Amino acid sequence: ARNPSLDGDEVTLAYRRNRLMNTYSRIGVGLGMLASAALGGLTVEQVHAQAKPPVYFIGEIDVSNPEGYAKEYLPKAKEIIKAHGGRLIAAAGAAGSGVQVIAIDGEAPKRVVIYQYPSVDAVRAWRNDPAYEQVRKIGEKYAKYRTFAVEGLPQ
Repeated sequence: ARNPSLDGDEVTLAYRRNRLMNTYSRIGVGLGMLASAALGGLTVEQVHAQAKPPVYFIGEIDVSNPEGYAKEYLPKAKEIIKAHGGRLIAAAGAAGSGVQVIAIDGEAPKRVVIYQYPSVDAVRAWRNDPAYEQVRKIGEKYAKYRTFAVEGLPQ
């Protein structure tokens, strides 16, 4: 039923306005659906990431020559570690960091390092990298190593 108080131009204008509002509503619903899907995907990714915790590489290092160790070994080793996804979490003791290892029970090692890696495979890839094997030979002139990796717990 047509409103007799509206002339033809007003009816056309009202019709167009109504149609435009419907279009905007549909666009809004579509954008909302896209945003929900994107957020849902991020949530799934976060859950997956939590299911696979990082791996921590721990090194107890008996440094006999801190200067040689710091100058000849460390810069090259850090570069290769980083290339394999290793991220330094803590380092203390010999080699000029100024941070000391604190003994709680027993004797503290001269140097301790803790690196975080995305996986055990990343730790193994770093340790077996021929470039690191060469650098490690340099490090062994200045230090003795005791190293191991520990898988993190899901958070």
